[in-house]
Amino acid sequence: MIERLVKEIEEKYGALTAELSDPVVFSDPSRVAEVSKVRSDLEDAHRLAAAWHVAKLNLDEAEALLDEGGLDPDMKDFVAGEKTVARERLDDLEQQLRFEVLQKDPRDEKNAIVEIRAGAGGDEAALFAAELQRMLMRYAEHLRFKTETLSTTEASLSGIKEVIFEVKGKGAFGMLKYESGVHRVQRVPVTESTGRIHTSTATVAVLPEVEDVEVHIEPNEVRVDVYRSTGPGGQSVNTTDSAVRLTHIPTGLVVSCQDEKSQLQNKERAFRILRARLYDMAQSAQDAEQAERRRSQVGTGDRSQKIRTYNFPQGRVTDHRIGLTSHRLESILQGDLDEFREALQANERAEQLATAEI
Repeated sequence: MIERLVKEIEEKYGALTAELSDPVVFSDPSRVAEVSKVRSDLEDAHRLAAAWHVAKLNLDEAEALLDEGGLDPDMKDFVAGEKTVARERLDDLEQQLRFEVLQKDPRDEKNAIVEIRAGAGGDEAALFAAELQRMLMRYAEHLRFKTETLSTTEASLSGIKEVIFEVKGKGAFGMLKYESGVHRVQRVPVTESTGRIHTSTATVAVLPEVEDVEVHIEPNEVRVDVYRSTGPGGQSVNTTDSAVRLTHIPTGLVVSCQDEKSQLQNKERAFRILRARLYDMAQSAQDAEQAERRRSQVGTGDRSQKIRTYNFPQGRVTDHRIGLTSHRLESILQGDLDEFREALQANERAEQLATAEI
């Protein structure tokens, strides 16, 4: 099976290389760009295939020497050791090759739009939502991505009812998508006078940002309403009709933005969010295994639905999807999420390998 995979990689890479040398293809810039992209994506797999051949040759040579016999004890031990090393190297390369040829989600390379909403728990849920925003923004900055807040609806006690922000950078969606779902917190709220532990939730949805060319929105399908901004802000924010609400008539989706003083800026932000939501709906409809992606990500916000629990009395964080528990609560809330992301990525790859025919 692995031999067939290696052969397919080498043949495809060779064909792409030959195509790039074809004068007919070279005269078509768009085709050159397309073929170059596919060949570039295949380079890592081709490199692994070449390394696999070397490891396979080393293993075959060691086995042949041992089968021939006539080796003195020291040489026999040495060759046996080389055989073990070659076998381990071969096994590792085969695993890497399987990972490399798994179908990659093209959305993983996109910017991300992150939506956080307070769920069950009143003021405490709003405070927790604000903490999740800080955590995810710090994690994005740790990964050297840029963040931009698109829309915020504040609550009392410095909490938030809803916040939407963008994470910019190649691969942002692929790194942050594992945060989608219901996050649950267990602790004594600041408003609790008896010291009783409460359970509250906030929901997170991570969507890939898309361009106009990927999701075309007909102007007559969107109702645009402008109104006066409310809540904290400068004088012009609260006294001019700068807030924008978009209603996508075919789907009923509604997006509001009011953070900027400029009506034009708020409108542009609202369209970015609307495009991301429409793209997500279209992708979900095409993929039966991930149907209604956004809704399944965030559920209803009920306490019983959760992907992760933050337990303050015990100082631990548990990801329920993979059963991973960490006792680094404070550092995790500061954005140190690598441990969870790496474990979730490994689990996703294992599931893909279990169902892939490679």
